[in-house]
Amino acid sequence: MLHGHTSTVRPIRPRPQITDRAPVCRPRADREQASSGPRPDHERNTNERRRWNMAHDRTDPAPADPRGTWRLIAALAVASTGGSFMQTLVVPIQNHLPGLLDASRASTAWVLTISLVAAAVTTPISGRLGDLFGKRTVALALIGLLILGSLVAALSTGLVGLLVGRALQGASMGIIAVAISILGDHPDPRRSTTGIAIVSASLGFGGALGLPLSAWVVQLGDWKLLFWASALLGVITFLGILAAVPASPGTHQRVDVLGAIGLAAGLSGILIAVSQGPVWGWASAPTLGLGFGGVAVLLAWGVFELRVAEPIVDLRLLARRRLLLVNLGSIALGFSFFVMEVAFMQMLELPADTDAGLGLTMLGGSLALVPGALAMMALAPVSARLIRGLGGHMATGIGALTIALAYGYTLVWHDAVGHLVLSSTVLCAGLALAYAAIPTLVMAEVPRSVTGSANGVNALMRSVGTSSGAAVTGMVLAATSQSHAGAEVPALSGFLVVFALGLVTALACLMLVWAAHRSH
Repeated sequence: MLHGHTSTVRPIRPRPQITDRAPVCRPRADREQASSGPRPDHERNTNERRRWNMAHDRTDPAPADPRGTWRLIAALAVASTGGSFMQTLVVPIQNHLPGLLDASRASTAWVLTISLVAAAVTTPISGRLGDLFGKRTVALALIGLLILGSLVAALSTGLVGLLVGRALQGASMGIIAVAISILGDHPDPRRSTTGIAIVSASLGFGGALGLPLSAWVVQLGDWKLLFWASALLGVITFLGILAAVPASPGTHQRVDVLGAIGLAAGLSGILIAVSQGPVWGWASAPTLGLGFGGVAVLLAWGVFELRVAEPIVDLRLLARRRLLLVNLGSIALGFSFFVMEVAFMQMLELPADTDAGLGLTMLGGSLALVPGALAMMALAPVSARLIRGLGGHMATGIGALTIALAYGYTLVWHDAVGHLVLSSTVLCAGLALAYAAIPTLVMAEVPRSVTGSANGVNALMRSVGTSSGAAVTGMVLAATSQSHAGAEVPALSGFLVVFALGLVTALACLMLVWAAHRSH
């Protein structure tokens, strides 16, 4: 120390630890607010972007316990599998319900329709409620609805009770969007992406697994066992979420009740018109009234939402070009996926002496689609690696292109069970990759405070695509049907048309997502 002077020791600040961890699911809006410094050109230099994010993002917590993370992923994957399993629960008994319930076929068709409509209507609302009150709380409430609906359906003695139970089961489908949002908030981007891939794969896995299991249970005897099994799965899922999912604070903003009611009313009208159009007739008064009425309600709802300070769905956010293109791509992807769900099963089960049928039983046809479901789950870790390495846009494009190639193969080779097993397996592999990548694209465009709502709307877009795919496929097959043994059965030409539609919509998904990637 020099005389007359004082010396202070300045602490050395540790330099930020920069890793090559890719923040796949970190919302872009959060990253933009994390620092006032200049932002690197993320489209030209990926490594620079990663380093900038890691150095400047103040919201990145410490890495989580790996064992706790895998318990979290397992609990949410089981929850999503149970939700998708519930959707196909009644398919094997659909044709037997008129006799079992002493009701008309038109009335019993609502057993499937009401759950699809309830799922589509409540999913975006559930996502928003997760943002407001905490995602774990809303996830437990949704599983509670699944358990309650299963018990109501199992104890019902007529059609009305069964419809109430199925509506409650359908309302629980919002668990998938909430589960993806929970994983998107995870501090470790690598495990977050892997978890999202596994949960997304469970969408197809649970549905495909539910078909043979349901057919097998029905052959054993009492069809109410389906709902008791669903209730048991719900209890296991509830306990798993309670133990593995950490509590998350919500924003506790005001709930837009009128907005939720308007959204539910408008979507219900449109979806009921689409699902019941083949039964009522597309030009009938109920179909046209519900369809156009639903559109009018949604238009009025949109005007109202733009004037609300805290809307149930932020339309200005969803109107951003990149997010809008991704959601449109999700509609095309859902359409393409459900063409397979409807057409492949019918081809497998039609009598072998028709020009398109392969003569399998319902159980045999369901088992033929199981390899595709297993492929989706097996490829989930691979999908996560591809997303981290190539980016969400490229991974979605590869998945959509794989689906298109599978439909191209089916257009040429479709006269043996092995051909459909191979094409469905390849198609499900592409679907696993695309379904895993799209949520990462959605969450990269929105702040963390609205990830639940954004994922809920994206899930709604998929539902719009699947509902449209089912309706259009049914219309085409009905229009090209031919008489066989006194009954009308779909002709091969109709199946070829819907396979071509599946190919075209898969390519449309590819182009829309690539346009989002190119958009600045």
